[in-house]
Amino acid sequence: MKAIIRIAGLGVWVAVLASAAGAQENLRVRVMAIATEAKGEVSTACLLPGSKLNCSLNEMGHPPMQSVFKLPVAVTALHQVEGGKLSLNQKVRFLASDRILPSTYSPLQEKYPKGEVDVPLEELLRLSVSESDNVAADIVLRTVGGPGAVNEYITSLGVVGLHIEDGEDGLARDSKAQFRNWFEPIGAVGLLDRIANNSPLTPEHNTLLLGWMEHNTHGEKRIPGDLPPGTVVAHKTGTSGVENGVAFATNDIGLITLPDARKLAVAVFITNSHADEATRDAVIAKIARAAYNEALREAAATPKH
Repeated sequence: MKAIIRIAGLGVWVAVLASAAGAQENLRVRVMAIATEAKGEVSTACLLPGSKLNCSLNEMGHPPMQSVFKLPVAVTALHQVEGGKLSLNQKVRFLASDRILPSTYSPLQEKYPKGEVDVPLEELLRLSVSESDNVAADIVLRTVGGPGAVNEYITSLGVVGLHIEDGEDGLARDSKAQFRNWFEPIGAVGLLDRIANNSPLTPEHNTLLLGWMEHNTHGEKRIPGDLPPGTVVAHKTGTSGVENGVAFATNDIGLITLPDARKLAVAVFITNSHADEATRDAVIAKIARAAYNEALREAAATPKH
């Protein structure tokens, strides 16, 4: 009887695995179909612990990050706080030379147009992650030691495919510079998964970081845009300008909290798109929803013990 039970059990699991493989391929087909709406190059990845979820498309591509880079910069800063090199309440000088002129998106610069004020590091980090403040982000980047320090630390976490060369000032001066800052989608979800499930940060600082991401003032129509009301999303967007009808970068990476409390990591980067902003945002929202739906379907189909 025991042998029969084992064989029957194996048969069930073979059927489940075959069904899961088919479902994952259906998800990838769905993602590819959605991606065509962007009229550009779409690079995606997703990751869910205990799952074979696969929404990969150009997952090892090098899409320009734009403001997505502010997340690894913040993680690096918090690591340095924990190491005693920095402190959240220390005052960092906003120098006149930190300004990005003639203009940029920066509530900090709008408040202090001449610079030359001291700002707590914690406030600079909040502005950078939650409000995507360009000047605040560059001040934090300078404070942690520049792009090299961020690349080195994030790589030390086992996260692959991050490359930062320029801050926001460099991106503002030359639109081609944005293509020197890239993040492979597979690496982006790897960083998100570390934050969610095996964080290098203390619980206190990790909660602080996730709170900034959850209160993101940008991108409500991207990853969160098509999810059920009340779904918690911690995310970081990135957006370029548009030249001659081409949007160089429309991005969002984030953690979606599922009904069972697991966190689904999703990264969507849209590069050189000829679609309008509403369509680009909708592509990201649809891909996130497709991954979310498949995660729920997979959970419901998994035999319970």
